[in-house]
Amino acid sequence: MNLGLAGRKAIVCASSRGLGRGCAMALAAEGVDVVINGRDAAHLDMVAADIRAATGATVIAVAGDVATRDGQDALLAACPAPDILVNNNAGPPFRDFRELDRDKMLAGVIGNFVTPIELIQRVIDGMVARQFGRIVNITSSSVKAPIGGLDLSSGARAGLTAFLKGVSQSVVAHNVTINNLLPGSFDTDRLKSGNRRTAEQRGVSLEAIEAERRAAIPARRFGSPEEFGAACAFLCSAQASYITGQNLLIDGGAFPGAF
Repeated sequence: MNLGLAGRKAIVCASSRGLGRGCAMALAAEGVDVVINGRDAAHLDMVAADIRAATGATVIAVAGDVATRDGQDALLAACPAPDILVNNNAGPPFRDFRELDRDKMLAGVIGNFVTPIELIQRVIDGMVARQFGRIVNITSSSVKAPIGGLDLSSGARAGLTAFLKGVSQSVVAHNVTINNLLPGSFDTDRLKSGNRRTAEQRGVSLEAIEAERRAAIPARRFGSPEEFGAACAFLCSAQASYITGQNLLIDGGAFPGAF
């Protein structure tokens, strides 16, 4: 399917690794000019070169922390009028809620609630004026099924979901959509680090923990960043203009509910 995205411009936040990189690669493969972002400039440059080589797309690397004003300014200087914004940022680490002091809670809310809203504020009016915009927020399956120890991440991202529902309804008549992708267990560095931590805590092998987690997923495997990126690209497509304010759960069937 031709997604009708050739020549569009996208900002993909936190895209040097994992799901963000998968989204950037998928958009570039559709002919989108992509601005990628990460904190490690050297690694980011290597990723940009890899995406260019694989897709032939224009890829601009912008190093910086997207949660800061300077980081956001740098992204928008590189792409002042994006057609597509993919919001992504690392979630707060696994931690018992009793360990969360005010500073930790504020940092989590800034990273996973305030930051995406700030970026949307800065790009949405231009999208409305141009009569095309696609905003995709990478949240988490924990928005639907909160996970103990990731309470701050779940809360901040659930808040973002509710905040943006009304916003999505206010701009869809202008061909601007806002949707959320909710990943379950994907084969990323974050998943691997969590599995290693669990293995150390329980005194078992990493392979045993990975096998246990795969067995709990009806698909019997972890998702790949490539298939996640393909879902993102579709939500950004011309064909997805009637989809907005939705939460697409991608978890291999792990969520037990029907709705």
